Amino acid sequence: MRASVGQHRDPLGAASPPACPCSTGAGIPAMAGCGAPGSPPRQSGPGSTLEEEEEDDDPALGCDGDLEVNPYDGLPFSSRYYELLRQRRELPVWTTKYSFMEHLEGNSGIVLVSGPPGTGKSTQIPQWCAEYALSLQFAHGLVACTQPHSLAALSLSLRVADEMDLNLGHEVGYCVPHEDCCTTETILRYCSDEMLLREMTSDPLLRQYGVVVLDEAQERTVPTDVLLGLLKDVLRQRPALKVVVVTSPAMEERLRTFCGDPPVVRVPGPGPPPQLLYRDPPAHGHVTAACQAVLDIHRRQEPGHILLFLASEQEISECCRAIQTEAMALNPGLGPLLVLPLHPGVGRAAQKVYEVPEESSRERRVIVTHWLADSSFSLGTVRFVIDSGLELRNVYNPRIRAESQVLRPISKSQAESRMQRAAGSLPGTCLRLYSEAFYEQHLPPSPAPHVSETSLSRLVLLLKRLDIADMGQCDFLDRPAPESLMQALEDLDYLAALDDDGNLSEVGIIMSEFPLDPQLAKALIASCEFDCVEEMVSLAAMLTASPCFVPPSTHLEEAVTMRQRALLHPDGDHFTLINIFNAFQQHNADEVWCRKHAVSGEALRLAGIVRAELLEVMQRIELPVSPPAFGTDANVLNIQRALISGYFLKVARDIDGSGNYVMLTHKHVAHLPPACCYLLRQPPQRLPPWVLYHEFTISQDNCLRVVSEIQPQMLVELAPQYYLSNLPPSESRDLLMELREKVVAAEDVPAVPEPLGEAAGEDDEEREVCVLQ
Repeated sequence: MRASVGQHRDPLGAASPPACPCSTGAGIPAMAGCGAPGSPPRQSGPGSTLEEEEEDDDPALGCDGDLEVNPYDGLPFSSRYYELLRQRRELPVWTTKYSFMEHLEGNSGIVLVSGPPGTGKSTQIPQWCAEYALSLQFAHGLVACTQPHSLAALSLSLRVADEMDLNLGHEVGYCVPHEDCCTTETILRYCSDEMLLREMTSDPLLRQYGVVVLDEAQERTVPTDVLLGLLKDVLRQRPALKVVVVTSPAMEERLRTFCGDPPVVRVPGPGPPPQLLYRDPPAHGHVTAACQAVLDIHRRQEPGHILLFLASEQEISECCRAIQTEAMALNPGLGPLLVLPLHPGVGRAAQKVYEVPEESSRERRVIVTHWLADSSFSLGTVRFVIDSGLELRNVYNPRIRAESQVLRPISKSQAESRMQRAAGSLPGTCLRLYSEAFYEQHLPPSPAPHVSETSLSRLVLLLKRLDIADMGQCDFLDRPAPESLMQALEDLDYLAALDDDGNLSEVGIIMSEFPLDPQLAKALIASCEFDCVEEMVSLAAMLTASPCFVPPSTHLEEAVTMRQRALLHPDGDHFTLINIFNAFQQHNADEVWCRKHAVSGEALRLAGIVRAELLEVMQRIELPVSPPAFGTDANVLNIQRALISGYFLKVARDIDGSGNYVMLTHKHVAHLPPACCYLLRQPPQRLPPWVLYHEFTISQDNCLRVVSEIQPQMLVELAPQYYLSNLPPSESRDLLMELREKVVAAEDVPAVPEPLGEAAGEDDEEREVCVLQ
């Protein structure tokens, strides 16, 4: 059957006017994870229902041999489209399509979709929303689908573009930090929740969108929680907007109450529940126990891939190495064992988990992951789930302005979600590396909302930019702790981001333009005053990108260390990062150079992208960009001044000359990191008495990250006076206040008149030039 142009339909129906005649069906690698029953009645625009299609018909042939046309680009569907359509119709979510479309076309502004992972919600719901928007000829705008993790947004856009027979980057795109793969043709945009929230600073009512899908709301990220509250306000001003909130069953009741009792679409599970096994906590560690469990499954030759949940990226790396080592000693007759890590650090390599092995292959895949795959990255071929029951999280403490690494049990809802990964038409097995008693007694019902465990300075700055002066005006699913809000406001006040009325100052408005933490944004703005913009932009990019050093092979460690020493800067780690970025650029981003120096080419390329973005922002808001001067003594002092202007809250002092650094804002003791330039330089020299650091996390090693020496006189001159006065009592505070008194006394001394003459005139000229600068 071929419908007339302009008629809306489900993917097998008729076409609307071509959106992009030059586009073709994308040959994007397919992702596994599709399968479950039933096809609902087909839709033809709002409210109408067509008779159910006969299953015997071959849609590829059409009714009179005509090829059906893709309504989004006006081109005939490819055979791949129909192959994927058959898989889509078997997804559990497909049985709810009619009900979902009915609610979406109804009078409710919000539709709540609840279902377990692996049912097809994240791929199908946004496509149905695109069908709805197409039926209205996109009169109210496009479709945005948010994801709590950038990697998930990228992966889903790849899959959905394939299913819709469209080109990624044209009608279907994705937008994540530092990567925007969308054009003016894009009608379905997958984006990280953070990006949509930032978009609201320039378009508070999101007028370019007709439907917004908040996916994986149960993850409770700060941006998703804030978007839930803000979109309720937007709906009051834009009744035509539709908001779809997708969540797990565990969060359904809370979200239903929060959203004002909207219609709920419940998605059935993917099949019979898996067999659930408990095992007493291993004495020799859960990583070793997890490796052994993987090898035991492989030796039994039971079919199916394995999904293994550990606590952290470090454990994932250790486990992958251990499995690969042990697998070499296994009987080759068992078949190959392919180990794939899955965490944010792997980047685009995450797509390997979706690559379909050849049918004749006996290869078994072991995907080793952590909380990232609690809800995202559904894999239909997984038959075994091994759950360590632990996660390593950074929890922010506003009283000490630092994060703590906390190894803790996951929640019961996370454990259930992980177990569901092994559900399917062929029931699998979930092995929990903890006892049933541990599950009942130690696992909380649901995970803690991130808003209660994160520094709120960046969020408060963004909400102030949205003219939400009082945080009480923002509707939160769980309100942040008053202490965290007060600390965030205090920090922004110290950074001169707020005026006397608590609104954004001119500096605060400029800070909010940068996709950076407030302290780094303030340091970048200060670099305009101190003529070191080129260097600070490079440094800001390096601090924003992932850590650039990678551990070298054991046999190359000594040679790599010698090469890295050549990149060290005597004035500190911040300057070393600038050195590395400049050297990378000078070697034309050469991968061989990266390997020789054990630095990550991917991280350095990302730093280049971030740097270009920051320069673009500076040019757009007309901030001055000084010429490069890296390497001069004056430039070193200027970079230190700019850093102190933003990071005076992060200063520590060596109290005994042996590397025991006490924070100024609290009394925790920290140490220099092993990769710090002050520890690597040869011959060893004295450790700096005062340092400025980028990050500090209370953990097993208690190390500062990215450290550079500063002079306390500079801190006294550039930090706000009331910040110094508010420091907790300590010897360091007394030293700074003493220095402050000397500076004030020196300022009060009347200037001695200079003798008249040519030399005095020259000095006056120089002084006037300085004032103008």
